[in-house]
Amino acid sequence: MSRFGPASWTRTALTLLLAYAAARLCVWLGTPIPWMIGPLLASALVSVLGAPTESWTPLRNAGQWVIGAALGLYFTPEVGALVAGLWWAIVLGVAWALLLGLGFAAWLRRQHAARLRLPPAQLIATTYFSGAIGGASEMTLLAERQGARTDLVAAAHTLRVLLVTVTIPFALQAAGVHGLDTLPPAIREVHAGGLALLGLITLAGALGMQRLGRANPWFMGALVVTMAITLAGVQLSALPLAFTNAAQLFIGVSLGVRFTPAFAHTAPRWLGSVALATFAMMALCAGFGWVVARLTGLHPVTMLLGTSPGGIAEMAITAKVLQLGVPVVTAFQVCRLVAVLVLAEPVYRWRYARAQKSLA
Repeated sequence: MSRFGPASWTRTALTLLLAYAAARLCVWLGTPIPWMIGPLLASALVSVLGAPTESWTPLRNAGQWVIGAALGLYFTPEVGALVAGLWWAIVLGVAWALLLGLGFAAWLRRQHAARLRLPPAQLIATTYFSGAIGGASEMTLLAERQGARTDLVAAAHTLRVLLVTVTIPFALQAAGVHGLDTLPPAIREVHAGGLALLGLITLAGALGMQRLGRANPWFMGALVVTMAITLAGVQLSALPLAFTNAAQLFIGVSLGVRFTPAFAHTAPRWLGSVALATFAMMALCAGFGWVVARLTGLHPVTMLLGTSPGGIAEMAITAKVLQLGVPVVTAFQVCRLVAVLVLAEPVYRWRYARAQKSLA
């Protein structure tokens, strides 16, 4: 956004007021992760109906910054040893995500080859990057470099993350699953001086990641810095509950405002296929998570969240709020995100470049 004038301020303020009201309603109703799901659903609904909603990027960044720091506080030396011992399971999770994305892409291509009427090379790029289990913005940028239909790619990832973010928490609440964490954050008390210092060093980490051009810099920078100091046994401060609630609200709004009227009119059959495949992937991930849980001795629900095809921040928030193995879920999701970002283009070139040359 190049300009942020009075109209944008008004839209942002009204969107935040709506999001806050929705969050309070969800708290009253007793829904899971109310401070994210309420704002997400409310802003998505009014956005798709054409209301002038807006998410201010610095607020989204602040939300990711806070959540990254909050998750990093779980990585005590004891937890670090536990996660390090699961390296082989994390590798399995990465391989699973890559294979799941390839299968999703192949299914989309088979379903829509005739309907979309795209040139063969563009169809391959569009379906491949729509199927990859990565971040929406990163996958859309990679898809653009390969000549894909970026509107379809962005729509696929946005809808997938929304469905996973809403479906899994409600399913877990209905099943009565929560409170599995036996290892709490390293520190539970808020100390003003320590909180200020934690804010400064995590801000430096986020800005450093941003300068290096890394994906999700505000989340990853804060997470990595907080993990490092917590693993070293340094305990500065816990985060106030109001901070993490506000962070969830900002993240929920940033996802909800993507559902514009244009999104609703984006190839309805394409969106239907993405929705169907997303539910199928959630079921497959539940089965895969159960197998990994049997191999590792961890709870199946923790592994479900760790291997689910959702967004890293959204799944980590779900694990944190419901206390479902936060460090393990975070480690699995972070490694999957990094692996997909690093490997998506090489796998694409290896798998499809030769076919595209023959079709060009």
